[in-house]
Amino acid sequence: MSNKKVGLSDTMKAKTEPKTFRRNPIIGTKFTIAISSAKGGVGKSTFASNLALALKKMDLNIGLLDADIYGPSLPKLFSINEKPESDGQKLKPILKYGIQCMSIGFLTEEQTPMIWRGPMVISAIKTFTQKVLWENLDFLIVDMPPGTGDTQLTFAQEINVDGVIIISTPQEIALQDVKRGIKMFDKLKVKIIGLVDNMCHFIGDDGKKYSIFGEGGVKKAAEEFNKEFLGEIPIYPNIGKYGDLGKPIVQSLPEDKASKIFINLAKKINEKYKI
Repeated sequence: MSNKKVGLSDTMKAKTEPKTFRRNPIIGTKFTIAISSAKGGVGKSTFASNLALALKKMDLNIGLLDADIYGPSLPKLFSINEKPESDGQKLKPILKYGIQCMSIGFLTEEQTPMIWRGPMVISAIKTFTQKVLWENLDFLIVDMPPGTGDTQLTFAQEINVDGVIIISTPQEIALQDVKRGIKMFDKLKVKIIGLVDNMCHFIGDDGKKYSIFGEGGVKKAAEEFNKEFLGEIPIYPNIGKYGDLGKPIVQSLPEDKASKIFINLAKKINEKYKI
């Protein structure tokens, strides 16, 4: 019998060592795109909702899955206050702004904390990907939670994700977590479509540009990991304002300069999948 001691690093390496996974497609969808970061507070949910709306404006069938079990944002961002219907076997997505939507927030009260251990989170994710009647979707956009935990591993190992868009603000403290997320997806062989620099700067009333979170960090990270840099989204107060109202800016003000950024990003994504 070997006397070799197994350390924490050996255990972690064994759990994350790349291997072939049996990934199941999400029935009713052509392509599944995850919006991730591994860092909280960088604007994933706002980005995911506006990207979904921008893709919808291209006459595509779009679904939006809020996969953040502990902190669902979709009910607020889309002002949805109803519960999904069920046939006893599967849930029917709620249609809002022409988009098929699903979130744990539709099934609980707004301020109810989800005090769940990992297995319950995994069960919820499997319900949303296997027991929801997604109908004829061109793209299912998945708003991922922060971190590199159970939700990310479930999607990476068990679900056929066609690509991941990484969102970050440019400061180093955010990019530290983002780089861990990039390495996780690379190790698990999930395609990273590219990186987006969110809240990169704002233009003051004096017309000057202020890079309050630093400048160029996300683009440098993309270059470091040989990923595509998809572009920048400056700080526009209307993005937050209309998100809080439950009417995201792409829906409320499609001709706004902020909306046009999301629409141009949507065109880039659609061109990659040639729908």
